[in-house]
Order: sequence, then C-alpha cells, then structure tokens
Amino acid sequence: MRERLQELKEQALAQVTEAQDVKALQEVRVAYLGKKGPITEVLRGMGKLSAEERPLIGQMANEVRDEIKSAIETKEVALETAAVEAKLAKESIDVTLPGRPQKTGARHPLTAVVEEVEDAFLGLGFSVAEGPEVETDYYNFEALNLPKDHPARDMQDSFYFTDELLLRTHTSPVQARTMEKFEGRGPVKIICPGKVFRRDDDDATHSHQFMQIEGLFVDKNVRMSDLKGVLEAFAQSFFGPDRSIRLRPSFFPFTEPSVEVDVSCGMCGGEGCRVCKNTGWIEVLGAGLIHPKVLEMSGFDSKEYSGFAFGMGVERLAMLKYDIDDIRHFYTNDVRFLAQFKRV
Repeated sequence: MRERLQELKEQALAQVTEAQDVKALQEVRVAYLGKKGPITEVLRGMGKLSAEERPLIGQMANEVRDEIKSAIETKEVALETAAVEAKLAKESIDVTLPGRPQKTGARHPLTAVVEEVEDAFLGLGFSVAEGPEVETDYYNFEALNLPKDHPARDMQDSFYFTDELLLRTHTSPVQARTMEKFEGRGPVKIICPGKVFRRDDDDATHSHQFMQIEGLFVDKNVRMSDLKGVLEAFAQSFFGPDRSIRLRPSFFPFTEPSVEVDVSCGMCGGEGCRVCKNTGWIEVLGAGLIHPKVLEMSGFDSKEYSGFAFGMGVERLAMLKYDIDDIRHFYTNDVRFLAQFKRV
C-alpha cells in the first residue's frame, strides 16, 4: 500500500503539472480525490492491515491527499493569473493617449448679464426682490397709476387668462408689492429681475418674452441727483469706467418727472458713429421720480417720502455690451452662438 500511494502521488502531481487549464485540473481533482478515486480504494483496503500498520498507512494516505490538493490549488491560482494577464495584454489600453475632452456647459449670456447687474447694485446697497410672473391687473397696472382706461396700457398689451389675471408686462408689480410690505415706512431699496411678457411680433429687436431689471429707492428726501448718481455708478461698472450718462425728458405714468437715460457710445467715445447713429449716445433705460399717486397707493405718505425708479431690458444690455444684432439669438438655443459666452 505504501508503494501504491507513492505511485498515485507521483501520477497525480505529474498530471497537475501538465494541466493547461482549470478544466483539466478539475478532472485531476475528481480522478484522484473523488469518492471513487484510487486513494479512496486504498483506504477501503486498510481493514486487511494489522493494527500497527493501519495508522501509518492512514497518515500517509492523508499526506498524499493533502499534497495533491495543495498542488491543484497552487496550479489553479497560477492558471487564473496567467489567464487574466493574457486578457489584459490582449485588451490593453494605451494610457499615454490624450483623453477625449468632455463638453461642458456655461451660463447663458442673459444669466451672466443679470448676475453682473445684480452685483453692481448690491454694491450700492440694493437687495434683490422677486414676484409672480402671473400677475393681477391691479398690481400690474392700477397700483402703478395705470387705471383701466389709461391709453398707456395699449403699449403693454399682454397675454390674459381672465379680465383680472395676466402675464406681467414688466417687473414693476414687484415694486408695488414690496412697498406694501413696508407699510409706509422706508427706506426701500430693491432691484427686481425677471421675465416679462407682451403681445408683440418677434423680430431682431422685439420679443413676446424678454427680461427686465427694475429698481426702486424710497426714503425721505430722495432727489433726482440721487437717481443720476446711482445710474452713473452702474453704467461705469457695467460698461466701463470711461462711460458717462445723460438724462432726457420723457413720460411714464408711474414716475414724475420721467427721463430716458443714455450712455455714451463705447465705439466712438461720444464722437458719433454708425452704432450710435452719429449722436454719440445710446439709449439704455427709463427712469424717474416715483409718482406721488404710486407712493400713496402703496401706503407711503408722499409729503414725507419720495423715491426714484428705473427699468432696463436685460437683452438690450447684453446686445450693447457684446455687439449682438438680433434678440432672437438668445432664445433659439444655437450652441454655436452660446459657446461664444463660455468665458463671460
């Protein structure tokens, strides 16, 4: 039996060494270590041995079994490692090649302009206020000195849900709502950015939807010179420190007196060119001192408080700053156009 066990060990170890894959190893395992294998048969014949030989043969059989099992496991690990290395070699990736660039998005130019304007006015002590885009007739018109029969309403024809509910035509309702919250006690110092809507034919300079930023300052002894100083500081912050502004008389129902505000042309330095139509100035916004009726309807005593308001189109600011000739570019989602503003 000793010779038989030694012979089985040598045969099994030789087959383990010759095995070329895991499947062949499993066949060796079953053939020599299985319940019907030769080692098991040797153990079954131990009953014919003497009491002294039986434990010695049993010990040898267990040692042979363990050697074969250990050899199979070692060879199995080696085969699996070799298989992985072969697969890696076959499917290798050259990590020295440059990676494929991932396209990243950026802020929309209108968002960038809004944030820049907000930063300028936050630095002047204003805060940002927002309000609903679906507005009532009262806050959109009547609270701003535009009664139902006022002819100025024709310039702000909007989209109506009912006779008293519409898409707001400007962000001025936010000013009226904010003044009401202060219950007649100043100061109130806000800007109101947001989308507005008007019934209009879309072309290079008009859109049925656009963005506005309006501002409001209410306190005691607020004067036209305060308005001019604030707007001049904004113009120099947004357009450049060498720019100046001028005020021209105008009319708005919610301000009195009212003005149009022009900024000096950056292309010609005020000398006159094609961009400014040879005037040296470009119109950018409307403004004025708040009408006493608007203050009274919002709960402020117009004899004690005064204030100014202004409003500007975000698209117009962006078109002037970045020399854009068509407002529709902002809304057609052309990636070629938007990609120009990645660094803005």
